[in-house]
Amino acid sequence: MSERILVVDDEKALLESLVYNLERQGYLVDSAADGHTALESARKNHPDLILLDIMLPGMDGFEVARTLRQESNIPILMLTARDDEIDRVVGLEVGADDYMTKPFSMRELLARVKAMLRRVRLIREEMSVKPQDSTPDAPPLVFGNLEMDTIRHMVKLEGAELELNPKEYELLKYFMQHPGKAISRDTLIQEIWGWDFSGDSRTVDVHVRWLRQKIEQDPSNPTRLVTLRGAGYRFES
Repeated sequence: MSERILVVDDEKALLESLVYNLERQGYLVDSAADGHTALESARKNHPDLILLDIMLPGMDGFEVARTLRQESNIPILMLTARDDEIDRVVGLEVGADDYMTKPFSMRELLARVKAMLRRVRLIREEMSVKPQDSTPDAPPLVFGNLEMDTIRHMVKLEGAELELNPKEYELLKYFMQHPGKAISRDTLIQEIWGWDFSGDSRTVDVHVRWLRQKIEQDPSNPTRLVTLRGAGYRFES
């Protein structure tokens, strides 16, 4: 079954171009030119991915992303007309998974879409594995009071289950599978986001900050997920 994408942009020419090119790739595509229509479409059609412009009439893309994130974990790729770090960081903080700055090449966007949907498929495949299918090859990852069951997609801290969004879960899983190892932002972008990295690394930094808020006793002074200046991060076992 073809994957479904919702494209949200009030610029008619760009919206039509995105719809046309995505449909040529075999995707089912819904479109909306404002935030309220976008929310209605997402709730009705349950897309696998949303391309969301920031500057929308009525309800802007930030508010749409914030509302959607409260209701679902549908991946969101935000589109911004300004090369503005504030826009990028705010977009990530309200729940976007990634962003692209206009103007962008259609080839790059299609590659990014393909990578994000590939990650969605992998997560769904992992989540579809039944607990009884587990083998000794996939034991829980345990570091002190932090435990991850990779079969059930469950993380517990001091016995209490944590609520992690998909990217937080994938990040933590990767760190826990590579304890004590220096991991660069480029590596995380390639392994977690699934596309070749070039440019701003704030995507990783924002998600790491969220993760620290959930697994660190003092997020402002992390002892479990530490920053290595100029090198990236290291998960302390």
